[in-house]
Amino acid sequence: MPVEWELSNNLPDEDVLVIEFTPSWKMYFDGASYKEGVGAGVVFVTSEGEALPYSFTLPQNCSNNVVEYQALILGLELAVDAKQLPLKVYGDSQLVVNQLLGLYEVKKPELLLYHYYAKRLMGWLGDVELKHLQRKDNRQADVLAKLASTLSMTDKETCIPICKSWVIPPIFSDDENDMFYEEENHIMETT
Repeated sequence: MPVEWELSNNLPDEDVLVIEFTPSWKMYFDGASYKEGVGAGVVFVTSEGEALPYSFTLPQNCSNNVVEYQALILGLELAVDAKQLPLKVYGDSQLVVNQLLGLYEVKKPELLLYHYYAKRLMGWLGDVELKHLQRKDNRQADVLAKLASTLSMTDKETCIPICKSWVIPPIFSDDENDMFYEEENHIMETT
């Protein structure tokens, strides 16, 4: 801008266009289906980097592909409820991701309704970017799904606190260390 120009608050038009940029959230999903139970894991990562983990037990056994769709849909429903836009969605199910991207055809009839519902939810959200990622890059959602499948044998909702902790052994005097070593050797000799 030339130096001789003055800045002015007078705008030539009454209407001012304001564009707000909303940073994307990320959503990771995974499902786990075992003979003993079925679970789904969803992890949202906010634009500030905060992780919001969710774990769901599913009441009936189903195929791996169905539980992957279940996990995706549960996450998308949470995003719709929170009105969270835009959203980058990541899953390690190549079949589910590629079916939704239109790269694979949905051949199994039991997947069709899940496919249509997931597409509808993505349409409601509007700005959804769906990508496949390797299983090793989806560990948090995978662990949550496995945890839920393990806990699915009970009808009660379970709350599991996850704490960050590290044990630091105390420093003992030489006499105390000698006493522990003697006890340990005695135990090993008697077994």
